[in-house]
Amino acid sequence: MDHDIAEFSGIFSAIFIGLIIGLRHSTDGDHVVAVSTMARDYRSVFKGLWVGVSWGLGHSTPLLILGVIILLIKQSVMDFYDSISGFFEFGVAIMLVFLGLQVFWKMYQGEFHIHEHEHDGDEHKHLHGSHGHETDQQIAHDESKHGPFPELIPFFRLKSYAIGLVHGLAGSAAVLLAILPTTPDFISGFLFLLFFSIGTMISMALMTIILSLPFAFSSRSNSVGNVVISFAGLLSVVLGFALGSDIVLGTDFTGYLWY
Repeated sequence: MDHDIAEFSGIFSAIFIGLIIGLRHSTDGDHVVAVSTMARDYRSVFKGLWVGVSWGLGHSTPLLILGVIILLIKQSVMDFYDSISGFFEFGVAIMLVFLGLQVFWKMYQGEFHIHEHEHDGDEHKHLHGSHGHETDQQIAHDESKHGPFPELIPFFRLKSYAIGLVHGLAGSAAVLLAILPTTPDFISGFLFLLFFSIGTMISMALMTIILSLPFAFSSRSNSVGNVVISFAGLLSVVLGFALGSDIVLGTDFTGYLWY
């Protein structure tokens, strides 16, 4: 979708267009790859939902702040943002490489693992990627709640929020912000940003659920999960270097992506 052709004349069109663009936004290649490197941190698809929501919150934070400033001051702020947006994009490239390397480091350290235990007479298996097996297993188990409904309780993930924050300052967000100086009034522009943010959170929550499904279904064995997460890590590193090359050297390796 080309954000340059997005135009709206009133409140209802602002809400509709913002929501539609937000729902599509999580399918950008760099967003999918970044979140896929975290998909194995939890075996629960419900917890994956809140990882996606945290990403969406992080992505929305700078857009809402910058967007309101642009709506108030108009083009002068946008001109300044255009001059520094390349640094934010390069930050995304570095982050993608780091996330990919972190996947392989976790595998080397054995932080992706499965353990069994009994709770109230029932045997459980858990897949974890966020703590070591020997040191934190008992603490993690003691603090956890069993059953499907407790996992639906919202919880905030700082790492996911930080990744979304970096993405929110770079890439297609710059094009999105460029729409704001042409909005007919402040209310329409703000509603456009707000519903774009809501659409992004919904879309990324669904995306993380989909990405976590292979790990939920392969919870009895590490082999399938290792293959999937290794591919995600490798893709993150490759995309990070490709994006960095496009910014620094002027190549066009990522030109085929919605970025």
